[in-house]
Amino acid sequence: MHRSAPRLTRILACAAVPVMLVVAGCSSDSDSKKDEGSSSSSAAPDATQSKASVAPAKFAELPDPCKSITAKTVKSLVPSAKDKNGTEGKSSDTAARGSCSWNGLDDNGVKGSQYRWLDVGFTRFASDQALGSGADRAGDDMAKQLAKAKAAEGAKKLVTAPVGSIGDEATKVTYDLDKTGEDFKYATVIARTGNVVVTLTYNGAGYAGAKTPSADDILKGAEKAAKEAVAAVATANESAKASGSPESPKASDKDSDEETGKTTDKATKASGKSTAKAKAKTTKSTAKSAG
Repeated sequence: MHRSAPRLTRILACAAVPVMLVVAGCSSDSDSKKDEGSSSSSAAPDATQSKASVAPAKFAELPDPCKSITAKTVKSLVPSAKDKNGTEGKSSDTAARGSCSWNGLDDNGVKGSQYRWLDVGFTRFASDQALGSGADRAGDDMAKQLAKAKAAEGAKKLVTAPVGSIGDEATKVTYDLDKTGEDFKYATVIARTGNVVVTLTYNGAGYAGAKTPSADDILKGAEKAAKEAVAAVATANESAKASGSPESPKASDKDSDEETGKTTDKATKASGKSTAKAKAKTTKSTAKSAG
């Protein structure tokens, strides 16, 4: 009996060891999984925060390209334009792109002739979560348009420089070009206003012995027209906002409100008279009862 008791104690102790180990093991695994889950959930980026929303596009409309430059400016730059109203370029989406051009030969008889050509183009970019803001996309397109202007085949004396006071940013490209046996002077102004790119080109040449136009005059004409084209973008969008603004209350609505007010006043007065009469009757009845 004395030998069996210690033996039984040892057996129970040994049997208890695996149970404790199992419990400890389960507790450890459970805690580690919780820790892993906690760390993974905290480390996982929030999908809504990983992509910051892009800024909305500033302009939703484009101006009529053939009306973006005033008739007075067109007449001064292209005195003998074949079509004073301009020739509008084809576009499958006039809300995203548009263009117009004017050209003409001012014949001065034995003194020769002056040829002028003016062209304006607009490209609008919408903001897109995947592609970026309209302004950034317009900036990228402006760089592409500038590269095209600088790559003009046969260009001589090419000069590129920034231009102030035209849109948010603008660059000018000037050069000479021999074409049809004459010396042409070219000036291109590429400007960005918000999410819209404006590309304006003006060039000219003297024919039949006429004097070649000065590069300064051509550049001044291009900058003047470019300013008007950029301003036309803002005007087009202001007009769109104005046309979409809430209408003022109609006269019939005002009349209805006035009539309602009058009816309410009448009802209030009538109610007051009825109340006064009721009080008078009550006072008389009380007086008689008291008498």
